Amino acid sequence: MNAVSLARLGEVHPVLSSKIQQLDSILAGEEIEVQVIQGLRSWNQQAALYAQGRTAPGSIVTNAQPGYSWHNFALAVDLCPAQAFDPAGQFVPDWNPQHPAWQTMIAKGEALGLYSGAEFRTLPDYPHFQLTGKWPVTPDDEVRQLWKDGGIQAVWDESGLNDQLTGS
Repeated sequence: MNAVSLARLGEVHPVLSSKIQQLDSILAGEEIEVQVIQGLRSWNQQAALYAQGRTAPGSIVTNAQPGYSWHNFALAVDLCPAQAFDPAGQFVPDWNPQHPAWQTMIAKGEALGLYSGAEFRTLPDYPHFQLTGKWPVTPDDEVRQLWKDGGIQAVWDESGLNDQLTGS
């Protein structure tokens, strides 16, 4: 996994980071290289993405307003397989979710217990993987209140994911 991906994984919950690194190893065995395109996303970044195709130029890419994406709580990442590498060795993403590498990435990620955004009904989000512990598919009022009261750590503490770190 490249340095950009590792840096992004350093900002998400350690259990999610570990699962994504496992997925990377599994995919590497199938000669599929992936990059973490995004991990933690600020509420302002989420607002800008939500505005896209609505009040800002571009296509709609998310139905999640700020506080309604697990990216805002460092419990989701977006991955993309490589199409190729340019002459300088830079990652060139493959944005075609119909490509077999995408289907393999999604299947292997789900097998590791990750929830895939490909399962979203109204706007499938093929690059998206989340690991939210006890929480629902979309953050709810309880999660947002925890964040408001104690930040990301409070959400992580209540998620049940920390138990996986300690073996509890």
